[in-house]
Amino acid sequence: MTTPPLAQVPVRSAAELTRRWAALLDPPVFAARSLWLLWLTGDGRSLPLVVPVDDLPAVPDRLTLRGLADLHETLTEDLDVTHLAMALCRPGHAVVSAEDDAWAEGLHTVLDDAVASSWSLHLAAGGRVVPVVESPTWRPPTG
Repeated sequence: MTTPPLAQVPVRSAAELTRRWAALLDPPVFAARSLWLLWLTGDGRSLPLVVPVDDLPAVPDRLTLRGLADLHETLTEDLDVTHLAMALCRPGHAVVSAEDDAWAEGLHTVLDDAVASSWSLHLAAGGRVVPVVESPTWRPPTG
């Protein structure tokens, strides 16, 4: 039996999305802060593209946040993308810090109005991946 590429395996729940990040970022231990982006289609499969954005500041600035929204819009313009999944990767323990909260708030400020799809944010640090923002509007496929 052959195993399909990970991008072809649908993500059907928030827990599966957390496991997907753990598999993609294995091991989830990082020396510097980065934000990884993954896009899910209407059937729960991911695009065969994961984009890391490196050298991020501890606290987001408006230009970086707007650039992330622009990147999302450009990459997904003609695609059936229903969810932008992000993982904030950094050194330290997988406990949400004030800086992580600043990233979540900054992303809410820019993405809630700027992108048509839903979005979520996970934290990857210290060998673990934990949800930070789980989208209330994203409905994983049930089939």
